[in-house]
Amino acid sequence: MTEPHTRLAYQASVDRTPLALPDGNRIAVFLVVNVERWDIARPMPRQVLTPPQGASVIPDLPNWAWHEYGMRVGFWRLKQALDAHGIAPTLAINGVVPKAYPRVAQAARDAGWEFMVHGYHQTATHLVQDQRAMIRDAIADLTEAAGHVPVGWLAPGLTETLDTPDLLAEAGIQYCADFVLDDLPCRLQTAHGDMLTMPYSVELNDITMMMIQHHRAEELFDRTVAQFDRLYEEAATQGAKVMGLAVHPYISGVPHRIGWFEKALAHMASRPGTLFWQGRQIMDWYKQATA
Repeated sequence: MTEPHTRLAYQASVDRTPLALPDGNRIAVFLVVNVERWDIARPMPRQVLTPPQGASVIPDLPNWAWHEYGMRVGFWRLKQALDAHGIAPTLAINGVVPKAYPRVAQAARDAGWEFMVHGYHQTATHLVQDQRAMIRDAIADLTEAAGHVPVGWLAPGLTETLDTPDLLAEAGIQYCADFVLDDLPCRLQTAHGDMLTMPYSVELNDITMMMIQHHRAEELFDRTVAQFDRLYEEAATQGAKVMGLAVHPYISGVPHRIGWFEKALAHMASRPGTLFWQGRQIMDWYKQATA
């Protein structure tokens, strides 16, 4: 087992040679839509409504239904907002989703979205008995559903054991978004060659903002714009930047929040030099730029 700090060579951002995006662009937005299946027979991954007296209950109907709204309604609001700007994002998707929600998986495939493996079930990696088999099965099922071989990975809750990077690389995964530690990809050493980290975010994430920190809906817009504007400004003198933004259909796809997501997209799309790139596009660019 190898600890993360020994896999990642430290490099201060001020010591790097600036990288250039194609055609004078400044910033690549790595926008991730997370779709999951919540199993009514298991404890729910998250709760918006705690049960009376704090009891742990199965089945947890209200929290299952909270998430189910996102798959029935919220996903389609997010997709409409993205379609309006011609954005085909990265889809973090459980391996079981195409069977559970074939309509969602097919719509993402038809729109050219990148499928990024999000585990098989929505459960912590530490609780999976055979992690190697889980990774293999998720890749196989999503390859069939996506029409392309997934090259990216985001674990449920960003959960990893110390062996996970080696198992991912062994299975053919080329980038991992669990390491939220930079504004650019980084090279991650594994037993099967280097893999890239991808700048995802735990703070520019509607779970953190809305469900954990309990901000008002407009925080999604305020924080996204503040992050984007600062990185956009820095990129003028420091070279290319990558910005991660994560949304979930059951959170940002609800009527009282979707408008702020739409406004955030409009702000970023209006700035010249902005690319909305999938993880695989960022990966290919970074490999070539640092070859």
